[in-house]
Amino acid sequence: MGWGVCNSNTGDADTMKIAVTGASGFIGRHLLPLLIKNGHEVIAVVRDIGKFNDLDYKCHVVECEINGTNKDAFGKLGEPDLLLHLAWSELSNYKSLHHIDNELPAHYQFIKLMVDSGVKHVAVLGTCLEYGMQSGELCEELDTNPTNPYGYAKDALRKQLQFLQDNNPFNLIWMRLFYTYGEDQAASTLYSQLKLAVSRGDAKFNMSGGEQLRDYLHIDEMAKKIAELACIKRNIGVVNVCSGTPISVRRLVEQWKKSNNWDIELNFGFYPYPEYEPLAFWGNSDKFNEIIDKQVSEDG
Repeated sequence: MGWGVCNSNTGDADTMKIAVTGASGFIGRHLLPLLIKNGHEVIAVVRDIGKFNDLDYKCHVVECEINGTNKDAFGKLGEPDLLLHLAWSELSNYKSLHHIDNELPAHYQFIKLMVDSGVKHVAVLGTCLEYGMQSGELCEELDTNPTNPYGYAKDALRKQLQFLQDNNPFNLIWMRLFYTYGEDQAASTLYSQLKLAVSRGDAKFNMSGGEQLRDYLHIDEMAKKIAELACIKRNIGVVNVCSGTPISVRRLVEQWKKSNNWDIELNFGFYPYPEYEPLAFWGNSDKFNEIIDKQVSEDG
């Protein structure tokens, strides 16, 4: 496991050495350039370094498994100040028990190992599915009640890390993401499926009724919010990362069609609504905005 090329400038006292797991994923690929641009020394942590060969980021690249068996992970990742944990597998199937049986213990043991070895700041991606079937505007103070294995595993990981803080204090930021979209997103997502249908020349695109109210951010805006939040050196806890504004799926898809000049008929009502989500929910962004405003004020 070697280092890749790094041309990062870490002379600024406010910059950090950041290990980013899941760096080759959809969010990671958009986030790394922002962190590097801000002067941080970035260590891109990947399971398969081959997936990173097409990227030209000025950062270290380390191939590392996400589990607790690699006892020297902290040293191999350059003894980072911040562990920015994006990694997670099986995201195409929220109902898979793999999230509970495999992902949950592996990610907890990895993060625990990094904390026990010296990491002082940890930022982890959570999910709005931790809220379960609660409807309307969702704020961080609500009790979680996940209804699928993915949401359950994420929520359990957060609770385990909070218990870990009692034994070995560290700063934790739990970034509870809502929905995102953009180029190069996973093939199973709505945006990618619509784009593929257009590229095939399909006359119609089958979808649900589209009346669900959701909270969506373009990936560039999502990555910007994560970069702003994750690098704050405080114990913040849970923070929604969202737009704070509900939009119907129907209206969103129609906007995609218009902005991309896609010529395809939307066949609403073909699929039933997902059973693991309420018909209407979106995030409250007040806490995020207050945190960023305070940080900007302190930075002068």
